[in-house]
Amino acid sequence: MRKINNAWIIDDDKILTYVLQRIMGSVDSIENIEIFQNGKEAINQLSIVQKDPESLPDIILLDLNMPIMDGWQFLDEFEKINLDKKINLYIVSSSIDVQDHNKAKNYKTVSDFLIKPIGKKQIEQMLESYQH
Repeated sequence: MRKINNAWIIDDDKILTYVLQRIMGSVDSIENIEIFQNGKEAINQLSIVQKDPESLPDIILLDLNMPIMDGWQFLDEFEKINLDKKINLYIVSSSIDVQDHNKAKNYKTVSDFLIKPIGKKQIEQMLESYQH
């Protein structure tokens, strides 16, 4: 498994973010995990660190339904940012709507669409497929 310096979780569900943080924290290949309650917080942080590849996330887990800035709005803004690093972005949603899955495929930055709840096995599979 490749080393992951920074993983970001963008989700307003405090229980889920706690569980994901615990699961991801138990994996030796992940060094830092940051939590954002909505897409706006994450976009603000990206604008601060965008020119520093070491501070950028390697992986982002993104929920779709959040207040202030939802996952779709985040993706629209994220794709406008010119980054010097490839970031593997995974949508993590409870949505089983085919339209959401199809819409996600229209974003070149989305690596995969994972259905909640996700556990250690799905996290490990995601990390196995992680590409720099």
